[in-house]
Amino acid sequence: MTRVLVVDDEPQLVRALRVNLRARGYDVDAAADGRTALDLAARHRPDVVLLDLGLPDMDGTDVIRGLRGWLSVPIIVLSARHASAEKVQALDEGADDYVTKPFGMDELLARLRAAVRRATPAEEAAVVETAAFSVDLAARKVVRDGRDVRLTPTEWHVLEVLVREAGRLVGQRQLLREVWGPSYEKETNYLRVYLAQLRRKLEPDPAHPRHLITEPGMGYRFEV
Repeated sequence: MTRVLVVDDEPQLVRALRVNLRARGYDVDAAADGRTALDLAARHRPDVVLLDLGLPDMDGTDVIRGLRGWLSVPIIVLSARHASAEKVQALDEGADDYVTKPFGMDELLARLRAAVRRATPAEEAAVVETAAFSVDLAARKVVRDGRDVRLTPTEWHVLEVLVREAGRLVGQRQLLREVWGPSYEKETNYLRVYLAQLRRKLEPDPAHPRHLITEPGMGYRFEV
């Protein structure tokens, strides 16, 4: 059964999509915000994502970037934004199609079927391997030297955001916003504390980290 992840904060639209998709044999998960969507995608890997750009906790393009860090399933953007520049940005970030609200259900379902047909059959596992440890995004665990590493929920969230953006700089404000919320964007001391804790648990030489890299004054980067 094809699993569809619906990400939208409009309850009526989510209900309509859920009813129409289930009536056609799809399995449906739904999330009203970006953080929940990323968590659901890691725990129950979807075959296709229907994503609204205007989410309450983060922009939909940030969700696209988070998903594209490890997942290559089709992403169809559903948005009331009509500006071509915003459509181009969403497509450049990794979306496969863009449907402008309001839309006809038949058109959306046709686009969904086409996207699933075009999708590659094999998906990469949501596991990131380094020379020192592995991060299993689906199981939400870290293994080092054959043993599970005990992380606090906050440590996991920090690591998860960085791993999903592997190789890319994650700004201090972005990381604070995604882990703690918008009101914590200036609390950079939080990041110093939690990155130090993660390095002690994961890096072979915490004083000279190879995987959890600090870009002074800018942010952090996860390197495999």
